[in-house]
Amino acid sequence: MRKRSKIVLLHFVGQMPMGGIAWQAVNYLAGLGRLGYEAWYVEDHGANPYDPRIGSPVMECDHNVAYLRQAMERHGLGERWAYWDAINDVYHGLSRDRVHSLYREAEALINLCGTTQLREEHLRCPVRIMIDTDPIYEQIKYAKADPAARAYVDAHTHFFTYGANLGSPACGIPLCGVPWRPTRPPVDLELWPVAPASADRAAGSCFTTIASWDNSGKNIDFEGTTYIWSKHINFLSFIDLPQHRPGTCFRLAMRPLDPSVRQQVEGHGWQLVDPGPVSADMAAYQQFISGSCGEFTVAKDIYVRPNSGWFSDRSVCYLAAGRPVVTMRTGFTEYCPVGRGLFDYVTRDEALAAIDTIESDYASQSRAAREMAAEYFAADRVIGKLLADAGL
Repeated sequence: MRKRSKIVLLHFVGQMPMGGIAWQAVNYLAGLGRLGYEAWYVEDHGANPYDPRIGSPVMECDHNVAYLRQAMERHGLGERWAYWDAINDVYHGLSRDRVHSLYREAEALINLCGTTQLREEHLRCPVRIMIDTDPIYEQIKYAKADPAARAYVDAHTHFFTYGANLGSPACGIPLCGVPWRPTRPPVDLELWPVAPASADRAAGSCFTTIASWDNSGKNIDFEGTTYIWSKHINFLSFIDLPQHRPGTCFRLAMRPLDPSVRQQVEGHGWQLVDPGPVSADMAAYQQFISGSCGEFTVAKDIYVRPNSGWFSDRSVCYLAAGRPVVTMRTGFTEYCPVGRGLFDYVTRDEALAAIDTIESDYASQSRAAREMAAEYFAADRVIGKLLADAGL
């Protein structure tokens, strides 16, 4: 057997210690391992740590490092992770020297979510893959000739995006010569087994999702159009959905910051639960998804209106657990069919029809959801194609 090649994953589990973010990284790390690579995790972006327990950036990273260490140890990377505390200029896990030598040794690095602005030490790695999980924003900044945005992107050698329709007639956002290739969120099927009792909808189980009500900071204008980097405007368009299916439970792990928004959401029949405990760790996140009957969700405006082809890292976990997904139409049907286990919608009537179809034969739809995960989002398939497209 050939010696296992090293691949470094750059991400932000330590900075933002929450279940969904950790699962995003672990699904990639596990997939790399199943393909025979020696996966390493490095977090040296230098951003201040965030403590979700108080909802604020903090100056001390003890909680963040402990969370990251536990996540890596649970998935076999106890000796293969590093976190740079930029405030105190201290490395945790691997030493600074070991991290820098790792960049020279590795066959490739994967900058997942474009988390890290690459520096001189990163450029020692010959293959530098950017995975743009939030399409449209960076492409528009690049098209507007933003010098910092162009330098940030151009430091990579290979470019992948969850915006599967970018560069095609289905999506009109210009690429300006950057050879973006489509990819999709992976899920490790062994780490996400079909949840128990998925053949029968459990009494009292709900359609759920885990989300932030309002995101800010990345709205962007282009050619007379403003694209909104937030879900709340689309939630508002479908806020009355539960009232049209009073016998169906809809639950959001979401914390609206404005009491009037909470009153509005609950007044239309949605159950709200505190997202803190749900996202506190990877096990709680997985348990919440597995305990649902499926996912009903909306997507950010910036993904929907340009017909980007985006799909969610969270939704693939629902599918793998055998939980059908009903999500907004973003154009992902260019590579993935809908109608069994996975449904998309534009109108309220389409969303309600999808809910009715799932409830009319839940056992079949649950099996179909798992089949969709295996066929279109299995980590070894998704990551294997990505690496092949990068010449590895």
